[in-house]
Amino acid sequence: MTAEHPRTLYGRRRGKKLRAGQEALLDSLLPKLLVAVPQAPQKIDLAALFGTSREVWLEVGFGAGEHLVWQAEQHADVGLIGCEPYVNGVAKCLAHIERTGVTNVRLFTDDARLVMAALPDRSLARAFVLFPDPWPKTRHHKRRFVARANLDILARLMKPGAELRLATDDPSYLPWMIEHACSHPAFEWLANGPADWRTRPADWPSTRYEQKKIAGTPAFLRFRRV
Repeated sequence: MTAEHPRTLYGRRRGKKLRAGQEALLDSLLPKLLVAVPQAPQKIDLAALFGTSREVWLEVGFGAGEHLVWQAEQHADVGLIGCEPYVNGVAKCLAHIERTGVTNVRLFTDDARLVMAALPDRSLARAFVLFPDPWPKTRHHKRRFVARANLDILARLMKPGAELRLATDDPSYLPWMIEHACSHPAFEWLANGPADWRTRPADWPSTRYEQKKIAGTPAFLRFRRV
């Protein structure tokens, strides 16, 4: 990160060595899909980014891209921006994009907060923060993405009535997410009972990560921008 953008990311940027086909996608396909962050105070031109005026959704930390690409397939009239700094995940996402042929996805391969700072106010119709790193140790809670500062930014970026979707399979992060999102004045929790957050919505696909149930059973939280 530069002096203008202090380091906010923790953890690995790369995992095991990529296959030749994955490296090829990073070289050939990724440059066509990259989101460029303009110099402040300029904002990202979303109509130019997607070639037309349409709803825009943001996914913070798309992992391997399974959810992101599924949403793009189901909602061809929506433009989706996915943010993920982990190179191996980006490579897997590119493979999904190439396989499905979706054209309404754009990618940012650094800290999502850099994109969020460059998006116009009230430009997002939906935002996803799915299975972020729980940072379970108390001294690391300040690293959690679902926190007041980031919720403040999302509140500014989301249109009235827009939906914020959060998910975690970590037992310690679930009450944290609920507390922070429910106490924020800009968001209203859409759950009427436990079944509403224990049951997967029909338009919320499962991913390989979820199926492993590494930390526990996933919870699905939906909030409305009021």
